Parts: sequence; C-alpha cells; structure tokens
Amino acid sequence: MIANFIRSPLKELNEGSNSNAPTHSVTKRIPRILSVANQKGGVGKTTTSVNLATALAAIGKKVLLVDLDPQGNAGTGLGLVRAKIKASTYDVIFGDCTLQEAIHQTKVPRLHVLPSSIHLSGAEIELVNESRREYRLQEALRVPMGYDYVIIDCPPSLSLLTLNALVASDSIIVPLQCEFYALEGLSHLVKTIERIKKNFNPLLDIHGVVLTMFDGRNNLSGMVADDVRDYFGEKVYKTVIPRNVRLSEAPSYGLPAIVYDMRCPGAKAYIQLAKEVLKREKEIIGNSQQNSFDPSNEAA
Repeated sequence: MIANFIRSPLKELNEGSNSNAPTHSVTKRIPRILSVANQKGGVGKTTTSVNLATALAAIGKKVLLVDLDPQGNAGTGLGLVRAKIKASTYDVIFGDCTLQEAIHQTKVPRLHVLPSSIHLSGAEIELVNESRREYRLQEALRVPMGYDYVIIDCPPSLSLLTLNALVASDSIIVPLQCEFYALEGLSHLVKTIERIKKNFNPLLDIHGVVLTMFDGRNNLSGMVADDVRDYFGEKVYKTVIPRNVRLSEAPSYGLPAIVYDMRCPGAKAYIQLAKEVLKREKEIIGNSQQNSFDPSNEAA
C-alpha cells in the first residue's frame, strides 16, 4: 500500500494546500494524540513528525499534524506557503478561530496540518495570566474528529507550549540524536514527564525513544545507542534513523522524504518506524482495555 501511494502520480495528490479539511464523511472519535518532544534542538523532531505522519497516512490512517514550533518548519516541509496561512495553532490556542478553520490539506492523501505561526514565540508571555493555560491545546484536540492520529511537533524547549502538548497527549515519542551530548538533559525531560503525570495528565507515558542521525561508521553512534538502550530498555524503538542527505533535502522541495525519495535509507527507516509505532499502539490499547475490565471486580 505504501509503495502504491508513493508511486501515485502527483496529479492524484491534493493540490489545494490552503483548503480546510476534512470535508468527506468519516467516523468521528477522539484520536490518539502523540507528541514528538525533546527540549534539545537539532535532534530530528520535525523530520520525525513530518515523515512519521506521512508514513501513517500512507498506511491508511487519517492523520493531523500539529505544528507547535514557532519556526513553522513542519508546515513548510509539507508544502504550505507561509504567506497564505491565515489561521494557525496560535489562533486555535487563543480561541480566535476553530480547529477546522485552521486546518490545511497537504499534497499527501489523508494527511492534514495545523500550521504554526511566528506569533507562537510570544504565546508564553500571553498565556501566563490566562485561565486553564495548560489545557488550551487539550480542549482543542481532545474532541471527536475525523482522524485516527494527531501528531504534535513540539518546540525545542520544555516551555508552556510543550506543556500544553504533553497535557493533551496520550504518549510521547522522544527523538534522540546519536551524538555525545544527546543524553544531556534527558533525565530532566523524564522528570518533567513525571511532574505532568502527577499534576495534569496521569495517563501520559513515553511511547518510545527513536534514535536519529545514526552513523554506522562512527563508533560513538553505537556507544550512544547502547547507552540509551541500557537506560530505557524496551522503550527504545528497534528502528534507527540513519544520517541521510535526502532527509535534509526533502523539506526544501516542500515534500516529506517518503514522497521525495521513498527508496532512500531515511525514508525506508521512517516507514519501518511507522509500522513499529502501530504495533506498539495495538499493545498499548490492548493492555488498556484489559486493565479496564478486571474479572475479580466483576465477580465482586
């Protein structure tokens, strides 16, 4: 299915990247919400968000990608033109428009994006005195809608924006660069997650850690990968994202790497990651359903 999707002629892809979505009839339910987060910059958050969302859409899932980074790279990486964006994540958070009014279609079937805005860079200050400031994104996203998954591309900081994302999310995907400083600050992220679980979102958990920018020629990459697997155990995805020039080139064409060149190692890795995420999703949902029905309680 993925290969057929990638080989589809571009004329079959939706060219109306500024139209709202989705208008077709779909079953509405609260989607699974996954945040891609790490307070460290340059670890591949946006690349992971865009290509994971694209791969899930290619597999047949309906996906909304939420760009919460003021830089807005997730939107432009999917072909959106900044000058044509009239409503953004900023407007949704502050109630200036509805979610549907701000959503854009992309060139990828079944994938839509809620674009960012430079105004988000000042949102931290504006939210300080607002009521329920931590729940703004949750109130916008945790409603029945026509998507299977919402992927949130978080800013590179543990800010109020990131807090909003994690409060709204079911799980977190943590991209981790295979370099020397990768583990610095990771314990801080874990502690932040624990505080959010305690005070705002008790169901929040780390979905998995994805190792990015892996260079098999570099012994350091292997050492970092081993350290991360020792620390997080099975939480680390088996799929590793390699260093790949095509991954870097794709955004300049307004395309995910999976569409730009599905045969490149980076694209193949993200397709494999999407399969692994869905497999883990089945396990998480299955365990949740099993825990919600306790035969001993029923007997009592």
